[in-house]
Amino acid sequence: MSDSIIKTKSFELVVSGVFFYKHIVSEKKEYVMSKQFLRSITSVGANVREAVNAQSKPDFIHKLAIAQKECDETMYWLELLKATDYISQEEVQKIHNQSHEVLKIIRSIIITTKKNSVNKDNT
Repeated sequence: MSDSIIKTKSFELVVSGVFFYKHIVSEKKEYVMSKQFLRSITSVGANVREAVNAQSKPDFIHKLAIAQKECDETMYWLELLKATDYISQEEVQKIHNQSHEVLKIIRSIIITTKKNSVNKDNT
């Protein structure tokens, strides 16, 4: 169940991110940080998808760990774009909240998977 929730939420995040990137480029004429933002946000969804199709539990955890890092990096680029006045708090709020939600879900899945692996090894 968790993997379908994260798969859906991460895909929604990426779609929002792509539209947000298009807005930054067309309206704000910012190309460097926004490109970094696009790379990190699309990587979140791609790594979640890879995790869902992982070959093993360690592979699953590894792919989700990459998605976690990319999600945190996405939030960094959003914060930097806001701090440098390319975007307003209102513009950043929705996508930042989505990113934070996905990050929390990913962290929770990683923790639970590791915990279950340890418990399984001890039985």
